[in-house]
Amino acid sequence: MSALSFSNIQEELEDKLQHAYLKKFIQKPVINNDKLVILYSLIKQTSYSDKKKKNYILTTMLVQIALDTHDLVSERLENESKQLTKNRQLTVLAGDYYSGLYYYMLSKLDDIDMIATLASAIKEINELKMILYYEKNHSMHEFIEEMKALESILIIHVANHVSETSINPFIQNWLLTKKLLREKDLYTSEQHSPLFEVLLNQVMGEYSQYNKPVQAIDAIIRKHLFISEELVQDLPIHFQLLKKDAQRFFAENHNYNSLAMEEG
Repeated sequence: MSALSFSNIQEELEDKLQHAYLKKFIQKPVINNDKLVILYSLIKQTSYSDKKKKNYILTTMLVQIALDTHDLVSERLENESKQLTKNRQLTVLAGDYYSGLYYYMLSKLDDIDMIATLASAIKEINELKMILYYEKNHSMHEFIEEMKALESILIIHVANHVSETSINPFIQNWLLTKKLLREKDLYTSEQHSPLFEVLLNQVMGEYSQYNKPVQAIDAIIRKHLFISEELVQDLPIHFQLLKKDAQRFFAENHNYNSLAMEEG
């Protein structure tokens, strides 16, 4: 029986993200706990050694954090301060630093199949980002489906690698729902959310029945929240941690769920 605990994984990941110089100038990277819980649940039930399980989870999360950190790089402004320029350069370096950690840990695993799995996911993610941000002719449905794929590609590749594909539909809808909620929170608190701004522009052309574009996005969130709540019931027994985490969230967001059922 595996002695690997979720709290141990969290602590080790936090430890690997510590870098004294980077901490002075840029915000500490946010660990996506939803993805960490899913990865832990996926990998823990395999027959790998605890050491290999831990390295699989940590390396995959470092890939995610590196990708997320590079997304934080701001556009260069005219006449910007030296400090802002330095912060941008350090954000790029931080993303490269986390990528380097991932490659180092994979090299210790000596696992060609896992390297290929993650490399394929990274390639797909970068290609989809280009489509999502720069392709002008998506329908709203296409845009949401691209967002759904982008949020889940990395985890889906790992799920396929360990032959645990039954939870893929839940992963896709759950991670999309949480992503939309995070981006909405950033936007409504007047923080930087380029993805939500692109989404709002998309909404304005297709959802004229709503007085405010945010209402249309709320309807999309409710739809996928409802789907996620339906799918979570069918998760295999070894996904109890993930199931409890999701059900706690559903209970805390009962109003969203009720509206989703009414809109059905």
